[in-house]
Amino acid sequence: MTTQIPHVDHELVQAAADVARTRCRGDNHTMAAAARTGDGRIVTAVNAYHFTGGPCAELVLIGTAAAQGVYELDTVVAVGDRDRGVVPPCGRCRQVLLDYFPALKVIVGEGDRVRTVRIADLLPESYVWADHQLASE
Repeated sequence: MTTQIPHVDHELVQAAADVARTRCRGDNHTMAAAARTGDGRIVTAVNAYHFTGGPCAELVLIGTAAAQGVYELDTVVAVGDRDRGVVPPCGRCRQVLLDYFPALKVIVGEGDRVRTVRIADLLPESYVWADHQLASE
């Protein structure tokens, strides 16, 4: 069962929507993502589509955040271009987001039904990469 978190970060949704509207052009950049950092800042990114499997906006966002010295994300959302609204992360992104940020919150849903859920709820009975690594000594 998915546990809904009462608060939806509408400022974060708006930030992703603004990037989707102003920066996504053509077939190469069709999705924008925004994340709230642990210290309250907002980091944004767009996908880099390529037929070989270019990264989704959420994955570009992880690298963009790291390039800015941010290694803890609190909440993430993805928004499609052409006013498509909030788009949930794909399976690959769900796994990567869970591995990097196990306590991450994700905004999903449509229109006035957007809601915030935990990333772990989007991958029930998930494989947790860290659980299968040798303990460092």
